[in-house]
Amino acid sequence: MPHLTLEYSRNLDATLVPTLLRAANEALLRTGHFDEADIKSRALGFDDFVIGTAGLPRAFIAARLSMLSGRTPEAKRDIAQSLLTALTSALPQTGIDLQMSVEILDIDRDSYAKHHRPA
Repeated sequence: MPHLTLEYSRNLDATLVPTLLRAANEALLRTGHFDEADIKSRALGFDDFVIGTAGLPRAFIAARLSMLSGRTPEAKRDIAQSLLTALTSALPQTGIDLQMSVEILDIDRDSYAKHHRPA
């Protein structure tokens, strides 16, 4: 735990995705809330999307971080801001209007199960 899903519009350069995921994982580790090996991230690109109604070239990156419940609102805000800052810093200027967001989701501890099988 945590699980990060990064959704993005494919009018962004997909070769940047590994860099964004690494930057996100490093930012999450730096928060001190997670163990390195527990941070899992993945990305989903979307070919079909619409942003607004103006027909202008626009793009998005939406990060959704699911983590076990119990953290304070302040901790969640700090984690979200750390993640947003890392993603913003890792992404070069795209030349397109870009919206980025981070959403924190709590996973109920009582209903979560995990198994780790070491190599």
